[in-house]
Order: sequence, then structure tokens, then C-alpha cells
Amino acid sequence: MPSPGPTEPEPATPEPSAASVSMQRYYARVEDSLVSRGLLRTDDGQVDAKYTSRELVDNFVQIALYDEYVTSGSTIIARPTKSRLRRWESPIRLGVTFGAHVTEAQQSQDMEMIRDVSRQLERASQHPVSLTSADRANYHLLVLNEDDRRGIEPTLRKLIPGIDDNMIRFLTGLSRSTYCLVLAFSTGDNPVYNQALALVRSEHPDLLRQSCYHEELAQGMGLANDSPRARPSVFNDDEEFALLTSHDELLLRILYDPRLRPGMTPEQARPVVVEIVEELTGGSV
Repeated sequence: MPSPGPTEPEPATPEPSAASVSMQRYYARVEDSLVSRGLLRTDDGQVDAKYTSRELVDNFVQIALYDEYVTSGSTIIARPTKSRLRRWESPIRLGVTFGAHVTEAQQSQDMEMIRDVSRQLERASQHPVSLTSADRANYHLLVLNEDDRRGIEPTLRKLIPGIDDNMIRFLTGLSRSTYCLVLAFSTGDNPVYNQALALVRSEHPDLLRQSCYHEELAQGMGLANDSPRARPSVFNDDEEFALLTSHDELLLRILYDPRLRPGMTPEQARPVVVEIVEELTGGSV
């Protein structure tokens, strides 16, 4: 029997550009600064960040029934705007696409993070969330460095057929102040999501990257806004908490309660949310 030929070596991960290396150093400084100030906490905040049932109701309304961004021409602007309740009705099939510059070691580490948060999202919301291949996914998570992101247009058009040109320009032209983001899509004015796209920069150090996975994947389920009053929560731009808290899990549970219906306005949803929160917390609102 002939001896087997030499094994083909694994293709080497391409070297990042100077721009990507600069990003990596910048985000390392960002994480160090946040942690040194007591931010990016990984605890649940139950000791020093207690909240009332009424605050939970108010936080849900602000986070689930307002949008974080509005579109103005070809520009996407951060501006909280009254909206309607949106969520998924079909099971979420999460597909992860890593850029060519993401090492195998980081991919393996990140997949563990992503599996953990997807299980947490499913448990909290009681809505099906599973990992699948990119070609079968309806929720796409892209983990890219600066070089990968700038050339991502063909992949975006393949993953999200009909994606808007303005959205392509937005995603390929992000400033470094945008650490990560998620965009959820529905058909026309339908308040039911059928596709989502999250983008996380692979240059982030571990904790900042993990924080992105927690916040963006949860936001793409329908918690679309942030609130400066939400605490303890990742849905707050102060970066105090890095990981989803039990407060955030309650927001997901409320969002997917069958008594709430996609399309509800804040005024229609609030009395139903009050009823749900009183049941969940055992406290009156």
C-alpha cells in the first residue's frame, strides 16, 4: 500500500494591516480605561444596583418600544424614537461568520462565548435560539477586523439579499467609536423580525468583545434601544455592565410573553407589561 502523501498545511491567517493593529491597540486602551474606572462589570449588580418593579416597567418600555437609530437620507443617526414592539416569531437560527484575519484560537474562544450567550438568550426569553451554518441562518453574526470589514460588501449581499446600499456604506465605513452593532430586519412595515445582522470587531480585547456579543445579540431579539436609567443592565451606554444581568433576562422574558403582541405601541403595551412584571417580581407597580 502506498504511503500517504504529506499533509497539506493549514492556511496561515493573513497578517493584519497597520490600520487593524492600530485599532487593536486603541481598543486595548479603551478596555483598560473602562475596567480601571470600575466599568465592564461581570457581576449581576444585585448588591448595589437594586431596582423596583416600576423601574423595570419603565426600562422595558424605553428599551423595547423605542428605536436607538433613525435614518435620515443616507445617514443613520443615533436618536431614540418612539416605535412599536418588535420581536421574532420564528425560531432564531444564529450563524457566525469569522473574517479571514481572525485566528483559529480566537474563533474557538469566541464560539464558546457565543454558545453561552445564545443559551442564555433562549433560557431567558423562552424563544428558540440555535446555532447553525451561515447559509441556513436568519440571524448573522459577523466577527471582522478592519481589513475584513472594509471588503465585506459581497458577503453582506449574499447573506442579506436586497440589503440597502446605504446600509452597506454604513457598515463598511464605521468609525472606531462604534464598537459593535446589530440591525434587525422585517418585511415592509411588519413588526415581526425575519433577519438580523450583528457586527463585532475582532480587534477588541476579550472582555470588550464578550460584552458586544451579549448586548448586540440580545438587542437583535427586539430590545432595540438603550436607556441611561436602566441599571443593572447592558442596555445603558455607560458601559457599567459587560454581561447580561438578571434584570436584562427579565426584559427578554417580558418581550416574549404571549400577552404582548408585535406592533403594540408604548401606550398599548404598558398596562400589559405592568401585569407581567407584577407576576414576575411579586411586587405591585
